[in-house]
Amino acid sequence: MVKMIVMDLDGTLLKTDKTISEFTKSILNQCCKIGIKIVYATGRGGSAESVAPSELFDCRITMNGAIARINDSIIYNKLIPHEIARSILIACDQRGLKTASELSGMHYSNFDVSNEWSQISNYKIVDFKEHNIDAEKLYFMVNNPDDSLFVEKQLPKELYLSVSRDGLGMIMHKDATKAKAVAEVRKIWEISQSEILAFGDDLNDIDMLKYSGISVAMENALDEVKAIADFVCLSNDEDGIANWIINSEILK
Repeated sequence: MVKMIVMDLDGTLLKTDKTISEFTKSILNQCCKIGIKIVYATGRGGSAESVAPSELFDCRITMNGAIARINDSIIYNKLIPHEIARSILIACDQRGLKTASELSGMHYSNFDVSNEWSQISNYKIVDFKEHNIDAEKLYFMVNNPDDSLFVEKQLPKELYLSVSRDGLGMIMHKDATKAKAVAEVRKIWEISQSEILAFGDDLNDIDMLKYSGISVAMENALDEVKAIADFVCLSNDEDGIANWIINSEILK
């Protein structure tokens, strides 16, 4: 029995054009009507709201698991203290990496964030030496594999680095993972691991897929993701989630 469906956004629920089809929305609404909780878990921060309307979801997990919200209440929160973040930001800046710290939808950066992501306008170019704001996530643009190795050497044991398929390096608190956030949410709802169905496509989805009772990789997922999943569904551009739900007879 499935009581909770959790899904990544980019490359999973969202089509390439960053939309959710009306067909998929209707299937998710049908799941809600029979009591299944619908959750997204994304590496996005504030931009998630612009592509995934909150009314579709019972819980929203952002920043790779740093923040989890049920309605307007934050039920899981793992921030990076600014004292720790500052030295990492300075090191990345000195290496010439496009780098930023993010909190509550605001990006504190050393570059024009809107040039990389046109939908993001809420950013400030700052001097990292004077930066004193805690972060949900630090991120940088990976130019080559050596950049990731360099950044990893800067990290204390409290933090970890995840690099997405599009070359975005994301630094988070060690307890800010999709799996740990999902675990907190399912306890609140008194749902067991075996009753969780998860969908994903990228490396930062692997821990969530392994944690869930049923794991499904998208056809467009990385090979490493497909290798650990129980099933592979159609691609994000083919309404993979909705079609898998229909074929699994969850709605019957």
